[in-house]
Amino acid sequence: MSDPDIEHVPMRGAAFWVAVLFSCFQIWTAAFQPMSSQVIRAIHVGFVIWMVLILYPPFKGARPSLARIGRIAGWALGLLGFACSFYYWVFESDLTARAGEIVGWDWFVGIVMLALVFEATRRAMGWGLPVICGIFLAYGLFGQYLPGVLAHRGYGVDQILSTLSFGTEGIFGTPTYVSSTYIYLFILFGAFLEQAGMIDLFTDFAMGTVGHTKGGPAKVSVISSALMGTINGSGVANVVTTGQFTIPLMKRFGYAPAFAGGVEATASMGGQIMPPVMGAVAFIMAETINVPYVDIVKAAVIPAMLYFFTAFWMVHLEAGRKGLLGLPKDECPNPWTAVRQRWHLLLPLIGLVWLLFAGYTPMFSGTIGLALTVVLIFGSAVLTGVRRTTLRVVFWVLLALACSGFFKFGVGTFFVVTAALVALTYIRHTGKDARKLAITALADGARHALPVAAACAIVGVIIGVINLTGVAAELGGQVIAIGENNLFLALFFTMVICLVLGMGIPTIPNYIITSSLAAPVLLKLGVPLLVSHMFVFYFGIMADLTPPVALAAFAAAPIANESGMKIGFQAVRIAIAGFIVPYMAVYDPALMAQSTSVLAIAWVTFKAIVAVCFWGAGAIGYLRAPLNWFERLFAIAAACLLVAAIPWTDEAGMACCVLFLAWHFWRTRRPASAKA
Repeated sequence: MSDPDIEHVPMRGAAFWVAVLFSCFQIWTAAFQPMSSQVIRAIHVGFVIWMVLILYPPFKGARPSLARIGRIAGWALGLLGFACSFYYWVFESDLTARAGEIVGWDWFVGIVMLALVFEATRRAMGWGLPVICGIFLAYGLFGQYLPGVLAHRGYGVDQILSTLSFGTEGIFGTPTYVSSTYIYLFILFGAFLEQAGMIDLFTDFAMGTVGHTKGGPAKVSVISSALMGTINGSGVANVVTTGQFTIPLMKRFGYAPAFAGGVEATASMGGQIMPPVMGAVAFIMAETINVPYVDIVKAAVIPAMLYFFTAFWMVHLEAGRKGLLGLPKDECPNPWTAVRQRWHLLLPLIGLVWLLFAGYTPMFSGTIGLALTVVLIFGSAVLTGVRRTTLRVVFWVLLALACSGFFKFGVGTFFVVTAALVALTYIRHTGKDARKLAITALADGARHALPVAAACAIVGVIIGVINLTGVAAELGGQVIAIGENNLFLALFFTMVICLVLGMGIPTIPNYIITSSLAAPVLLKLGVPLLVSHMFVFYFGIMADLTPPVALAAFAAAPIANESGMKIGFQAVRIAIAGFIVPYMAVYDPALMAQSTSVLAIAWVTFKAIVAVCFWGAGAIGYLRAPLNWFERLFAIAAACLLVAAIPWTDEAGMACCVLFLAWHFWRTRRPASAKA
C-alpha cells in the first residue's frame, strides 16, 4: 500500500533543491533527448532512490541522536544509488557490447541498484509491493525446485541480475520508460496548474453551478474531483487537495462522515480514468499494447462520464433520502466570474487536448502543455500593475508570436521565451510570487512522482521474471481451462485477482501483474485487446476503494474524522456502477467506442445510464420516495438484465424498468390523490 502521507512530507534545504534538480533533469531530457533512453531511465531511478531515502531516512521519528544517524545513512545510501545510476551512462557502450554478461563492477552496481529500488519502494509505499516483488524474485532464483507445472528450468544468478538490473525488462523496463517520460511530464503539468490556481477555479465553478441544489456540497465534491482528474491522475492527491474543502462542507450540511469521505474517495479515484490526463496506467497501457494514447482516451470517455454520473446520482438520491438541502444561493460564487478571472489557465489544457487528438505523442503534448503553462504564469507576472487594455493586448499578441517560433526553431523557443519573461519580472520588480510558484511546482512535481516512479521501477522485477520463466502462459492456461466455456467466470476471476492484489499494491503494479496474467486469457476468449486491458485497469482502480485496504478511503479518514473501513464500504456503495460498467463494456465494446456505429454507441450508453439510475435507486433505497426491500431488489434485478448484450435481456430489462417506474410513480402519487 502506498503512503498517502508522502504528499505532506516537508521538503527543506538540500532535499528541496534535489527535487528541483530532478524536475529540471526531466524537463531537459524531455525537451532535447540528450542521452539514450536506457541512460535516462537509469538516472531517473537514481534520482528516485536519492529523494526517497533522504525524505524517509532510517530511524525517522526516533530520538534525536538516532534520527541524526538515520539522516546521514539516508543521504549516504541515496547518493550511492544516484552515483551507481551514472555507471550506466559512463559504461554504456561496454554494457551494450556485453549484453547479458555480468563482469567486474557490474555485480556490485546491479545488486546495489536492485536492493535500493526495493528499499526505496518499501519506504515510500510500505511492505506490500516489495514483498510481492520479492516473491517473484525468489521464484526466478529457486522456482526450479517447485513441484508440478510451476517449476521452471532454472536460471543462474547472473541471468537474473542481467535481466533485472541491466536489461529492458527489469527495473529499467517499459514502466520506468513511461515514468521517466510521459508520467513525470504530466505530473509536473498538473503541479504547475495547481500552483497557478486551477484548484480554486474548479472549486468555484463547481460551487457556483451545483452548490445551491439538493445535496449541493456533495455534488461540488464530485464535479471538482472530476475536473481535477483532467489535470491530475492521482486519486490520493485529489483526496488530500479537494477533500480538505469538500468533506467538512458535506458534514456541515448533514451528510454522515463516512458517506462524505466515501463521496470524496470515489470521485477522486475517478481521476485516473478521466481524460485527457488519466492515471499513469493509461500511458503504460499505450506502450504495452502499442496503441496511440488518444485511442485509450477515446475508449475511456464514456465509462469515465458514467462513473462520475453514478457518483453524482448517488449523492442526489442520498440527499433526497435524508432531506438535505444545498448552500444558500448568495453564498455560492458566480461560476462565470471564476472562469472570467482565470480562463487563461484553461488554455494549456485545451492545447494539450488538441495536440493529443491531432495525433501528437503524449510526450510532445505534455512538453508543450507544460511550456504554455509556464509562459502564462510568467506572462501574467510581467503584466502586474499594467492596467491599459491596449498594452496588455499588444503584449499577449507579441508573446504569442514569440512562442510561435517553436514551429521553426523547436522546443528551445520556450526556454528562450521563459528566460526573457523571468528577466522582465526582475527589470519591472514584479513576479516574485511567480518565481516562487515555479520553483515550488518543480519540487512538488518531483515529490508527487516518487510513489509512481518507485512502483514503475520495482514492478520491473515482476515483468522480468514473468518474461524469463514464462510463468504467465502457464497460469493463463489454467484460467482458460476454468473459463474457456464461460466468459463471465473468466471475467469474475480476473476481477477478483485485481481486487485481491489491490489490497497490497497500487494501481500500476496491479495492472501490470494482472494484465500479464489475465489480459491474454480474455483476448483468447474473444474480448478485444483494448477492452481486456481497460477491464483490468478499471478493477485495479476499484481496488483502491475496496476494504479492507482502501487507500483512497484511508486518505480521506483523517479529514472526515471517521474510520477508513467505514468510508471504504460507503465508497463501494457509491461506486457500485464502477463494478458493473466494465462487464457491460466486455459484452458490448461499443461502450468503449470500439464501434464505428454511432447508433450502437448511443444505445449502449443510454442502456448504461438507465442501469446506473436503477442500481443507484436500489443501493440507496430511494427514488421519489423511500423504497422497500422488494422494490430495491427489483430495481437492481432490472438493472442487471441490461448488462449483457443479449436482445431478450435488453428488452426484459427495459420492460422491468418501465414497469417499476410506473408502479413507483403511482405509489408515490396515491397518497396525494387520496388526500384530494
